Amino acid sequence: MSTPRDVFTALSDGISEGRFGDLSALYAEDTVVEHPQAVPRPTRIRGRAAVHERFTGALAATLRLERKNVVVHETTDPEVIVAEYDYDAESVETGRTTTAANIQVLRVRDGLIVHSRDYHDYLRLAAIRGGVDQLAQAYAQAPPRELSPVTPESAGTVFERLVHGVAGGRWDELPALYAKPTHVTHPFLPGAPVVRTRDELREHFAAGKALDPRFTVADVVIHQGTDPEVLIGEFAYQGEYASRPVRIANIFAMRVRDGLIAESRDYGDHLGIAGDLGRIPELAAKLA
Repeated sequence: MSTPRDVFTALSDGISEGRFGDLSALYAEDTVVEHPQAVPRPTRIRGRAAVHERFTGALAATLRLERKNVVVHETTDPEVIVAEYDYDAESVETGRTTTAANIQVLRVRDGLIVHSRDYHDYLRLAAIRGGVDQLAQAYAQAPPRELSPVTPESAGTVFERLVHGVAGGRWDELPALYAKPTHVTHPFLPGAPVVRTRDELREHFAAGKALDPRFTVADVVIHQGTDPEVLIGEFAYQGEYASRPVRIANIFAMRVRDGLIAESRDYGDHLGIAGDLGRIPELAAKLA
């Protein structure tokens, strides 16, 4: 029986080798594949046939993809792995290339993917295809965000204290949740600097405080790694801006040591934020 890691490796090899017609065989007949940060709204694909259509349709026709820098986190749920990796991506139409970050949460049962939540850098992938203007148009025409029930506040993990601290506006307390030194990156935010010190964290969180967002937290899912220092948290910030509902899907991959965040890769939906605020051109300009 193939392990979840085996299945992910087969998926990676198939994508890198362009064997898109073979990939749906790795998924269960009743599989569910979610894209929480899809443009302009989250998507959910149901069934192997729909997965096959996605792989052999627009994806195969527009991009050549090769996976690299793969890190697979096994979790305490033996069916679930979380994989971080980069794509070396080339546009079939333009020949332009980029390197784009990704993270997937896969549930594999009986050797097949029964559920997947896939987070990709849609901005960089669109940019090499000359599609930034289409992104802006898609968000401008999108329906209002659909919101989820609020997740009650919990201090069970440092991850929960962080996200509820942001939602609660406790900005000045947040740097103390991180180790000295730390290493925080934002793979989906073009031009974002690495944050390494608590002084840099104070500056980072001061920018959030200045915006004065009124958020709640929803859809919290925590994956504990078999490496006891590794924690991956999925969640959404929700609220209202300019009388419109706002929802920001996120997934953070953390290394927690002695109760403090020693490393974190925060895959936030910065494209979705920019799209809803009409600021995609400014975000895309940072790609240079």
